[in-house]
Amino acid sequence: MASEMKSHMTETTIMKHKVKKKVKKRNGDPFSGWKENVSGYLFIAPMFIGTSVLVLFPIISSLILSFTDWNFVSGYKKASWIGFDNFTALLTNSIFLKALQNNLILVLAIPITLFISLSLAVVINNFIYFKDVFKVIFFMPFISSVVAVAVVFQVLFHPTKGPINQILMKLGVENPPGWIADVTFSLPSVMIIMIWTGIGFNLIIYLAGLQNIPQELYEAAEIDGASAWYQFTKITIPLVSPTTFLLLVTGVISSFKVFDLIIVLTGGGPANSTITPVVYLYQQAFLELKTGYASAIALVMFIIILAITYIQFLGQKKWVNY
Repeated sequence: MASEMKSHMTETTIMKHKVKKKVKKRNGDPFSGWKENVSGYLFIAPMFIGTSVLVLFPIISSLILSFTDWNFVSGYKKASWIGFDNFTALLTNSIFLKALQNNLILVLAIPITLFISLSLAVVINNFIYFKDVFKVIFFMPFISSVVAVAVVFQVLFHPTKGPINQILMKLGVENPPGWIADVTFSLPSVMIIMIWTGIGFNLIIYLAGLQNIPQELYEAAEIDGASAWYQFTKITIPLVSPTTFLLLVTGVISSFKVFDLIIVLTGGGPANSTITPVVYLYQQAFLELKTGYASAIALVMFIIILAITYIQFLGQKKWVNY
């Protein structure tokens, strides 16, 4: 009996030793489990190739081309290295500086959109019974074609025959604004459209954030006699601050990418009053065929957006409550 137990223990020890040796060999051998590695690489290959061709290669190419004087029609062989001349010319270009100023003004539409969206979300969440219906109504502009929206507002903002000015004249306004045809009102007109189209998405996100606020906080505030405005400013706004931060970051970034709306609505005019860096980049790259100069614009915009996003992340520590 003792000999059988001894032999059994010996066989068990040998098996454990073989398993440990096999695991050690697999962990130390880079070619062990090569079939699993190949399978993994095959699965990620389509995404990796697509990302490399459509994202990484254009980014690297744009970075290099920003230091060259190049026309993309002539091919890469005709590119000439000019160093920082593109950036020097860009920072002294009055049109680009005007475009950058316009884009910074467009950023002001983001906090306005957030405030309106949050206010509507609170009203719908607390006082409206058919919430889903209103979600769809407010979300429709966001999912609508930007080109179609721009064409509709071209008609609405027509300086003489547009319905908006027709109503204003009937109300007694003798000289209504020229809207997109007026240098003074063209950029505010774009901001109005941005706010109108952006409310729907922000509203849906805010409604989801409001669902996570405990109702006990509002009940306790009502017992203490807190007004509705006090509850909104001291409970709702602080507790949805993470949602606000997310929408603020994404909204600011999207404001620097407004292109199709301006191209269809005003084309950057009148007198460059609605031109933005993205529109100016398009003009230089595909109309003037200054690809190197346009690449410099793209790099400058990347640095500006990165800096603004970094500042927002630094500021979140003081006003975002997680």
